[in-house]
Amino acid sequence: MIKKFSFLIGILLFGLHFGQKKEQLQKQNAELKKQIAQINSDLAKTRNESKLSIAYLTNVNKKLALREKVYNNTQKEKRFIEDEIYLRQLEINRQNRELAVLRKNYAEVLVNAYKNKGVQNKVTFILSSKNLGEALRRVQYLKQYSDYQDKKAAEISNAATQLKKSIAQKQKSARDKEQLLVNQQKDLTTINAERAQKEQLVAEFKKNESQLTAELKQKQTQSKALEGQIRSIIAEEIRIAKAEEEARKKAEAEKIRLAKLAAEREKARIEAENKARAEALERERKLAEAEAKRAAELAAKRAEEERKRNEEAARAEASARDEARKIAAAKASEEANAKAREAANKLAAAKAAEAALAKKKEDEKKAAESKAMTNFGVSTAAGNNFAENRGKLGFPVDKGQITHRFGRQPHPVFKNIVEENNGIKISVPSGTRAKSVFPGTVSSVLANNDGTKTVIVKHGSYFTIYSNLGNVNVSKGQQVSAGSIVGTVGQDFDGSYTLDFQVWNGSSPVDPLGWVSY
Repeated sequence: MIKKFSFLIGILLFGLHFGQKKEQLQKQNAELKKQIAQINSDLAKTRNESKLSIAYLTNVNKKLALREKVYNNTQKEKRFIEDEIYLRQLEINRQNRELAVLRKNYAEVLVNAYKNKGVQNKVTFILSSKNLGEALRRVQYLKQYSDYQDKKAAEISNAATQLKKSIAQKQKSARDKEQLLVNQQKDLTTINAERAQKEQLVAEFKKNESQLTAELKQKQTQSKALEGQIRSIIAEEIRIAKAEEEARKKAEAEKIRLAKLAAEREKARIEAENKARAEALERERKLAEAEAKRAAELAAKRAEEERKRNEEAARAEASARDEARKIAAAKASEEANAKAREAANKLAAAKAAEAALAKKKEDEKKAAESKAMTNFGVSTAAGNNFAENRGKLGFPVDKGQITHRFGRQPHPVFKNIVEENNGIKISVPSGTRAKSVFPGTVSSVLANNDGTKTVIVKHGSYFTIYSNLGNVNVSKGQQVSAGSIVGTVGQDFDGSYTLDFQVWNGSSPVDPLGWVSY
């Protein structure tokens, strides 16, 4: 029983795992096929424009890699189905054995019933009882015996139904496998065809190696010349920025000095005015304290007199004169207490006025210093925050594929050629417009020897560079924001449309992929 239960649990767990894994693989394959369809669409659009471009070859390689991934996922799915078929067969074998045992047991029940057919005559069996108690037990026995036969028949029926379900599930898995093998064969045929396409493309590259190599070297020479121009422009920008910063610092220092002098004079005036006011308030406070003291002494004196009169009145008979004196004394005591309260209130007001004056004096000093700084033009604005947005800058085009990465990279086809890239190259559809990745100022617009243009945008101590533009939409000195169109990407020597995008930290190029969100 324990083995049977363990086996059923194993089948159930495998079924759940298989279902989830299979669904995951199918979703992944669907997504991969969408990517393949998009690449096919891009290739169809650019085939006439870039017959021998690295971007075209890169897309073919990417598509082939995706096809192989789909094929590998299908292989995994096939193994899952094969495992499921195997376990289903084990389950069918087990259910067949159980069904055989159930049928055998039921047959034995029927044989025993036939051998004891006298028992089947229920009326005779019950009436032959010796007493009523035995008759009732025989009725109960016949009922239980009938229920047992029905139960055994139901078990056989349920087991047969479950067996049919298992066989149907196995057959479905077998059909799934057959369909999977058909699709797999189609995928394999497509992969072989695309491999042949890649080999043909590489062969075309090799056939045109001398021409492409010459054009590539010419492009590298132009890139070196452009790099020299960029370095000169950035060096001049840095020199001007340093000179402006030094002049700004000197002017700022002089402004701060004059502002501090003005602030100190204003503070001294405020201090003198507040000192006089403080002295007057102190005099008022002292007078209030003296008056409060006198009022308190008078109140105490009146209270003492009242106490003595009360003692005398207690010892002597009350008279109208004593009663009048009592009323007059009570009134005088009340007046003294009122004066004491008034004096205490005056003292509290004087102390509050002193505290308010002290606070006002500090606030006026701060306001005077801030006003002096503002009047003398002392700046407190924050500087450039390009560096704070590292990794969060926008991509310079809406849609594109990186074909060349930063640094020294071997050529994808001609292994004897090593490229030195100061940025990244992005293959884009025809008509794509390049965008500024961050607010800044257009430092320069360069016309290159091959007819394309380069835009350099300054962001404080950082620069972004947009090369291989067919036309530009900005001019030198123009302020641009993030997303501003700087120009339209032009056609490269190999027929593709490629943007050369660079990021420089001062006079040093850095990897743009560490800065943009891609």
